[in-house]
Amino acid sequence: MELKTAKTAGFCFGVKRAVDKVYELIECGEGPIYTLGPIIHNEEVVADLEKKGVSVISEEDLNSLRGGIVVIRSHGVGKAVYDKLKSCGLSYVDVTCPFVLKIHRIVERESAKGRHIVIIGDASHPEVQGICGWVNGHYTVLKTVSEAENLVLDGTNEICVVSQTTFNYNKFKELVEILRKKRYYNNVLNTFDVLNTICNATEERQKEAKTIAGEVDTMLVIGGRHSSNTQKLFEICKKECKNTYYIQTPVDLDSEMFQCSSYVGITAGASTPKKIIEEVQEHVRIKF
Repeated sequence: MELKTAKTAGFCFGVKRAVDKVYELIECGEGPIYTLGPIIHNEEVVADLEKKGVSVISEEDLNSLRGGIVVIRSHGVGKAVYDKLKSCGLSYVDVTCPFVLKIHRIVERESAKGRHIVIIGDASHPEVQGICGWVNGHYTVLKTVSEAENLVLDGTNEICVVSQTTFNYNKFKELVEILRKKRYYNNVLNTFDVLNTICNATEERQKEAKTIAGEVDTMLVIGGRHSSNTQKLFEICKKECKNTYYIQTPVDLDSEMFQCSSYVGITAGASTPKKIIEEVQEHVRIKF
């Protein structure tokens, strides 16, 4: 059985930077250590950090903390969280992804000009929630065609469109095109600025995954169940290869996945450790 693993599979820059920093704090004996939400959407990594004494907390828990270090994860947080950390006198380490920080600055600046911010992404995702927390005014979050088609704004609104860094690039283009065609954007009083803030690593990962999925008999997408970028990889691959499977670890592999397969492709989300990818590769080679 031939095996092809995506070169872009696994930790992206922002995730690796965040995870490495937490392990560095552990090695330095800095404690207690808290992360505002899971440091990444990968159960294996979070469980390992918990064994080492790192606690996952929510914003509501900040009021009850007495000392320690709070880590702001790569997804970022809204301005109100920084204000709360300072008012509570808590020390913190900020490992927000630089690509996410860039979006924070954009929406803060553009909303201060009175522009309506349109964020293309998942409203329930922590990255998007953090972005919303930097808007000084009106904003809309949308991720579906129907939401884009049904969006209604005052014809004199100035619009600034940004995207969640891990959003599907082709879907982003589709939604932007729908917004462009809406009548109120043709009003000369309007400005309609579109800023593609999907990170390069995400775009490259999605393109490579699509190419590999179009070549193989079976496609494996590795990542945590709550990982937004992994879910999007699965959707992209499934369109190219009907035998696409979403797994978290080698335990999820089943012989039925590889019936009549001679060529298997593997990709992984930005929060998947290299160790798990290698374990899946080895398991496929040995068992199937």
